[in-house]
This record gives sequence, C-alpha cells and structure tokens, in this order.
Amino acid sequence: MELIIIVLFYISLFIIGWAMIGYPLSIKLLGKIFQIRKLEKDYNHQPTVTIMIVAHNEEKVILEKIKNVLDIEYPRQKIEYLITSDHSTDKTNDIVREFIVNNPESKISLYEVQERKGKTNAQNEAQKTITSEFIVMTDANSMMDKNAIKELMAAFTSNEIAYVAGKLLITNQAVSSVSNAEASYWDGDLIIREIEGRIQTITAGNGAIYACRKKDYHEFSPIQSHDSAMPLRYALEGKRAIANHDAIAYEKASEVIKDEFSRKVRMNRAILKYILPDIRVLNVFKYKWFSYFYFGHRTCRYLLWIAHLTLLISNGLLIQESWLYLLPFLAQLLFYFLALVQSIVKSKNKYLMIIYYYFITIMAQWVAVFRALSGKAKPFWEKAESTR
Repeated sequence: MELIIIVLFYISLFIIGWAMIGYPLSIKLLGKIFQIRKLEKDYNHQPTVTIMIVAHNEEKVILEKIKNVLDIEYPRQKIEYLITSDHSTDKTNDIVREFIVNNPESKISLYEVQERKGKTNAQNEAQKTITSEFIVMTDANSMMDKNAIKELMAAFTSNEIAYVAGKLLITNQAVSSVSNAEASYWDGDLIIREIEGRIQTITAGNGAIYACRKKDYHEFSPIQSHDSAMPLRYALEGKRAIANHDAIAYEKASEVIKDEFSRKVRMNRAILKYILPDIRVLNVFKYKWFSYFYFGHRTCRYLLWIAHLTLLISNGLLIQESWLYLLPFLAQLLFYFLALVQSIVKSKNKYLMIIYYYFITIMAQWVAVFRALSGKAKPFWEKAESTR
C-alpha cells in the first residue's frame, strides 16, 4: 500500500511539474535547436475566402466587427462575409440586416441558427452555405488586423497544411490583475505554439482568428470546440496545423474573476475527452513530435485537477515516513492558503494574483469535470461583459 502511495505522489508531482515547468522549458530548448526551421509564406496565394463571424447577442460589438472586417486588405472579388447568429435574442440580427440593406455591395450575408446549440453547431450549419475555397473564423468581439487574411492565406503553402491559427493580442492587460494574469499566461503559450508549429504541428488554436480549407472542414460535436478539435484531427490525419503570428486579432481579456472562471469552465467542458482523445496520439513512431507536444501541452494540463488532489492526499499520508515529505506538504498548504487570502483581500500583488489565477484554473477544471460526469456540460457560452 505504501508503495502505491509513493508512486501516486511522484506521478502527480511529475504531471504538475512537467505541465507547468518542464514542458515549456523543453519546448524553448527545442526552439533553439530547430531555429533553422522558419515559417514559409506565399503572398501570391490569394484564394477565395469567406470570413465567418459567430455571434450570440452581440449587439454591443457586431457593428464594429462588421466595419473591422470590411477594412481588411484582400482582393474584394475574392472575399465574402458571413454573420452566423446563434439564435440571438437581442438586436444583433436587426443591426446586421439593416447594415446589409444600407450597404448592398458589402457582400455580407446573415445566417440565423433557429435553435441555440452553441458556437460549434452554428459553424457546422453555416459552413454548408459557403462556396469559397477557404473559411476564416473569428469571434464578434475580436478585431482583426488589416493584413490578417493575407497572412493566414500566405501560410497555406502546401496541401499538408490544413489549419492556420493567428495571434491573439490582449488589449486590456493593464486594466486589472485578472486581465494581466491572463495576458501573461497567454503570451507564454503563444511562444510554445509558435515553436510547435514550426517544428511540426500545434496542439490547439484559438477562436479569435483561424482558417481552414472548406473541403477540410469537419462537423464536430457541438460539445467540442474547434480550438481543441481541429488541430488534433488534422494531426491524426497526417496533416499540419500551424501558427502564423503575423496574422493578428485583438481582444479584451476578462477583467473580473467571475468572467474568467466561467470562461475556463466553458473551455474545459470536454476535458475528459481530451486527456487522451485517441490512443494513436501516443504512437510517437507515426506522429513523431506531435505525440510529445500533445502529452506535455494537453494531457498533463488536462490532468492538473486530479493531480493536485492526488498529490495533496498522498503527500499527507507520507509525512510520517520521512521529514522530506513534510516540505512539499507545507508548500501545498501555503499555496492554498495564499489563494484563499487573495480571494478575500483581493490584493494587487502580482505574485498573489498569479497563485490565485492558477488556483481558479484548477477549480474550473473540477467544475468542468463535474458537469461532464453529471451530464450538465453545455455546448454554448454566455459572453463575458468585461470583454466587450
């Protein structure tokens, strides 16, 4: 029994350590080793494109978003715009219809989903109406750089590349400790994704800006999100999902902890499925670097919720065996204590905020797991007002 507890302790410690420290450091080292590999681009590649904007009750930002995409620099004869309204009940649809009537030359169309089933379902339905070669997908509250479409299309230099994610920049990092913590985390993750894509393929994208060929589009379950599902599927098909960080979108991060917690719960709604989504992922001989990337960047991170609980319990049981186990146990208690203190006092100390931010990340995973097991996981989202 003691051996089992020891094994659980060290496995849990490894998962946490590798996810948060070991893997990021190893990727940066690999990035230096594979420095010769650069992202290839072909700016003569300018196929027909449809920009799909998925919206649910986005009356506050939808007009700004429309004007934003119309200012994008790309051959006018090769670009169309599709607003996909996921059963909006506010003025979103009316605003889009009025704009279309007043600007008939804009090549904007509105697809109205009759029953709200979430973003992925809305994309599944709307993509059937698209006839262009490529689909660029973006959120209503994400503003795109004028060269974003050129950059996305330039990265499709071969049929092997099936998916290209752009770079999301947080515009309100300095507004609150919450948005600052999210922006800091995201900046670090962007570095990892750039290196993964340069070496072989990324393990996840982002919903603010990404593109795929129309013929490569797959109808995923509404409970899944393209961020996690698309790069994985393409990798298993022997294709590549890459990042072109010259294709830029701008977005606000959550400014209050409640919004950020809800966002993380939604992001993890399919967490159990993605810990090890397909046993083939482990076949390093076939999938090469992707197996390594997925285990470190996804599997270990998706196991943080259970790893932290297992570490705390096993560590508590091992204290009597050696004083060496007392130190990590006290460190864990200090971590939870500081997170509790931060939740009460709401200090602006950046170190306390980092601890608290990490704590709510773990708690959000637990809530997501509970909802998944209880059948309460929902495929749709409620927008965070602080990001509008």
